[in-house]
Amino acid sequence: MRKVYCELTHKELFLPERCERIVSFSPAVTEALFQMGLGDFVVGVSVYCVRPESARKKNIVGSYNSFKEDKLKELMPDIIFTTTGYQLELIEKLNDKFNVYPVRLPPSVSEIIATCFEVGAVTGYVSRAREIERKLTTELGNLISSARKEVKPRVYVEIDLGGPVTFGAYSYITDAIELLGGVNIFGEFPAEWLKSDDEKVKDLNPDLIIYEPKMFSKRRERERILSMFNARFGDIKAVKEGKIFITPGIYDFLAHHGPSFITEAMPWLKSIIDSF
Repeated sequence: MRKVYCELTHKELFLPERCERIVSFSPAVTEALFQMGLGDFVVGVSVYCVRPESARKKNIVGSYNSFKEDKLKELMPDIIFTTTGYQLELIEKLNDKFNVYPVRLPPSVSEIIATCFEVGAVTGYVSRAREIERKLTTELGNLISSARKEVKPRVYVEIDLGGPVTFGAYSYITDAIELLGGVNIFGEFPAEWLKSDDEKVKDLNPDLIIYEPKMFSKRRERERILSMFNARFGDIKAVKEGKIFITPGIYDFLAHHGPSFITEAMPWLKSIIDSF
């Protein structure tokens, strides 16, 4: 057995040399595990773990903040991964009964890479952790080195998380925009996320608006969304020029902080910033 200390729970975990029964309540961790070739060892996931598609075939053991205790006991996981922030309550409920290892919400893009490595190392697959670290570091380096720096469009990002939410200085989304040559209009606000302030958005008058509808929602009609922003913000520059971009697909895209944020979401963001 290995002893692994979790700084976030101040608890020492006793784990096998290689974890072969893994549960993940974090969509980001689930994706990282599959990308490291550890998908066969994932025995349970949350209902929001949708990447890759094969993750959806695993046992559903809960959601963001709830879990099926009988199912977890039946699965006998070596380790359970969660995320800090919105899953703090879940961590407390699980911590006395299972080996729980929370990973923190990433404040930067580099932290996404660090989390992937951490997950691989904690489960006992250090060489695979280094492989994904190298891959994502190379991808990120290529994106940054080719980013335009002469013109910095001012960007407003809004995600529907049960209500309009935007992002401040401590968010990997803000970090990605800045690395790619843009400026988040709320990028100096000392917080990870904040509720949208329509009057403030009007005052800051962004060049571009990037919008992510609620996960699983199929209401992504461009005209409806343009009309919504016009009603809220009026004739600001981004609305007037039609510079409103809707994230692709029905799953979390920018709100997802797994490896595909670097390999898929950031190239998409870059194409928008470069087009300004």
